[in-house]
Order: sequence, then structure tokens, then C-alpha cells
Amino acid sequence: MNILIIEDEQLAIERLTLLLKTYDEKINVLGAVESVEEAVEWLSTKTHPDLLFVDIHLADGHSFEIFKRVIVKKPIIFTTAYDQYALDAFQLYSIDYILKPITAASLANAINKYKVMVANTAQPNYKVLLNELKENIATKYKNRFFAKIGQKLFFIAVHEIAYFIADNKIVHLVSTDGKKYIVNVTMEKLEKLVDPSLFFRANRKFMVHIDAIEQVRPYDNNRLLVLIKNIAIAEDIIISREKVAAFKLWADS
Repeated sequence: MNILIIEDEQLAIERLTLLLKTYDEKINVLGAVESVEEAVEWLSTKTHPDLLFVDIHLADGHSFEIFKRVIVKKPIIFTTAYDQYALDAFQLYSIDYILKPITAASLANAINKYKVMVANTAQPNYKVLLNELKENIATKYKNRFFAKIGQKLFFIAVHEIAYFIADNKIVHLVSTDGKKYIVNVTMEKLEKLVDPSLFFRANRKFMVHIDAIEQVRPYDNNRLLVLIKNIAIAEDIIISREKVAAFKLWADS
């Protein structure tokens, strides 16, 4: 079975590839492309794989744009943290929809559906799928992150996160015990992945968890200084003057 991965997070690519090989070492991952443009180029110039694993939210747009520009008649399994896109996903030739983080069980279930479909040479029953989704669909946010220190990989639950900090193009997750991990995601994308009732984007560099805040102090120029519990931070977390009102509303909600 030949598979193409369309995904913009390197850690997610590595994990999916490992899970696929664990499921069946004979699976051939043809490659991974990270954007709408790269996917359109790949699918326009190469023989299409037997099956595609496609993240919905890519760095340069939603993956649905790919299928508006290239005719793809092969089955698709969507992988994403956003289940609000499920209805759009099943309008395409999709056989399953897996919410991240992908588990071995959810992956096996999706591939087994693919095998049944191929054996029956029939397309999925979209009417049934759509009806199920309409009954169960709800906005979900990530409850854990796949992060790393050096070459070691970890799952960090949301309640274990104190804050995120952006350092140039690298985003770090800092846990409540002060450990610093790399996460392969931008701050802009994080704002869509996390529950806004738990996390607040303090400024361009910092996003803080409500439970990690020890106290908030007035700061110069009508700004606020946020202090984190049990963690010494080299750089102050400052709520900009423009965000003070929104922060107070968030903190009091």
C-alpha cells in the first residue's frame, strides 16, 4: 500500500510514519508534503498513492483547497485537531476523520475501513457519516501536545503546561515543573488549537495557562505584569495596554 502524508508538523509526520510502519511494515510512505502548494505540485506531477493522510489546517491554508485544484479519486483519511471541519471533509472521498493526537487504535480502525472499502469496491456511505457527524460534532481543543527535548519525545497534557514562548520561529512549551520543550507549531496556530478559556495570548511571545498564573501586578504605561507559579522566567510576561481589558475579562470569566 502506497501512502502520501500531507501534514505541516514534523513531529506529527514522524509519529504517523512510525504508527503506519508499526501497523504494517509493508506500507510504503511515498513522502510527506507540508503545504497546499506542495501538495498540488506533488499530485499534479506524480502517480497518486493508494491512500492519502491529510491534515486539514496547513501552514498556507486549508487542505480542502488542494482538492479544488487537483482531481483526486483516491481515498482520503483526514487527520486534524479541528473536528468542526468534519462535514467538509466527508464531502470529499474521505473514509475516516481522525482527531489528533493519532493513536495506534484510531489509525488501525481507519485503515481497516479502507481495506473493507477496497474489498467491496464501494465508496463510503456519506449520508450515514454526515448524519452521525451532525449529531455528535462539537468544537474540540487539544488536550495534550507532542513535544521534544533533544531527540526525546514526550506527551504533555494541557493541565501540565504553564505557558508557551516563541523564540524567533521556534515555539517552546514550558511545563509547570519548569521544563522547556519544543513544539512544532506557530503561536498563531496555537491560538486555534487550545481552549481560549484556559490560555491567553499575552503578547507576541507569550501565551499563558490560567492555572499557572500566581498573580498579576500593575506595570508601567498601563500594562500588566504576569507572574507564573514556581517558575523563574528570564523575561517578563507583559500584557500590552491594548490587551488589558480583554485579559481582565478572560481572567474573570
